[in-house]
Amino acid sequence: MAGALSEVLGEVLVSADGEEVSVSALSARGVSLVGLYFGCSLSGPCAQLGASLAAFYGRFRGEAAAAGAQRLEIVFVSAEQEQQQWQDAVRTMPWLALPFNEKHRKLKLWNKYRVSNIPSLIFIDASTGKVVCRNGLLVIRDDPEGLEFPWGPKPFSEVVAGPLLRNNGQTLDSSALEGSHVGVYFSAHWCPPCRSLTRVLVESYRKIKEAGQKFEILFVSADRSEDSFKQYFSEMPWVAVPYTDEARRSRLNRLYGIQGIPTLIVLDSQGEVITRQGRVEVLNDIECREFPWHPKPVLELTDSNAVQLNEGPCLVLFVDSEDDGESEAAKQLIQPIAEKIIAKYKAKEEEAPLLFFVAGEDDMTDSLRDYTNLPEAAPLLTILDMSARAKYVMDVEEITPEIVEAFVSDFLADKLKPEPI
Repeated sequence: MAGALSEVLGEVLVSADGEEVSVSALSARGVSLVGLYFGCSLSGPCAQLGASLAAFYGRFRGEAAAAGAQRLEIVFVSAEQEQQQWQDAVRTMPWLALPFNEKHRKLKLWNKYRVSNIPSLIFIDASTGKVVCRNGLLVIRDDPEGLEFPWGPKPFSEVVAGPLLRNNGQTLDSSALEGSHVGVYFSAHWCPPCRSLTRVLVESYRKIKEAGQKFEILFVSADRSEDSFKQYFSEMPWVAVPYTDEARRSRLNRLYGIQGIPTLIVLDSQGEVITRQGRVEVLNDIECREFPWHPKPVLELTDSNAVQLNEGPCLVLFVDSEDDGESEAAKQLIQPIAEKIIAKYKAKEEEAPLLFFVAGEDDMTDSLRDYTNLPEAAPLLTILDMSARAKYVMDVEEITPEIVEAFVSDFLADKLKPEPI
């Protein structure tokens, strides 16, 4: 266990009283699950979470004392910028924390688990380091007594099981989804980007069905009232989890670790995830020619997928789009390296640590260059880490596969020196 956890957390953690605790010591305590709590004491939502999380953690500590083993440990991964603030926050916490000076490791954890907002609680298996549940905040709300411990992922068919609705009031059993591709659509009427996506998605749904594809969309509402749900659902030609079945809606949010809406998860006919970026795919493929949108190793940077730059480190190769075929040639250059990285991490059941893009010349790309203060050269090979406000630049006359592979390898090995954005 210590090896897998040490790879994630390092060798030492800190307790509330400032004592160092060896990561390897967690094994002796019987810890089988670790919750990574990403937060900041200056955040109102984090402060609100504190009491309920402490009570939740305390129940497990009480059970541990009775049973002679501690099943759960929580580790605070802080966003504090000042050491005194960090110390004050950690003193109030009954769990452990990543040391303040481990800033680089903290950043790697935020990127590794694609944490986009706080508070966030992600449970990982202590023996393997693999993600068990991406949305631990819902676990605390839905299972405060820990009866479903260790909250591992279940098959989609099991989580969704039960009656579904059509907007005319008819019901059907969730087994009707079997054998179809399914888009699990997390959305709400109060959210303007959701309403905009829904209008596009209705047309995409129609085109896919008219093409004879077996496809269904399942609406999982985040509306604030049943009336809002009914009004919004009346615009949708697909099926929904009943608004009154809050437990099932929450389980689906937990299953896919939903951190924001709109989110469209596309599943294959076996219920396995094809892509978590259904929103981007729908907007980029209006004619639905590439349905069911299997992920591409290298993407062309566009207005609709630029949001992914904020999800973690991204390799971006800037090219001169006025040169015919330059973008396609750049994709072909990067693709074998991207495929190799993706396959390596998929074998470990982890997300790749980099996304790969080719960027041409347009207003959006010009804005990105200006914001990140990049040279005007083309081609220009970069890795942009927006959350760390860091960039890595390879400005050479010719970009070769060997240069790209060495650049990526050095980045993953922490051999590159970042420049500030």
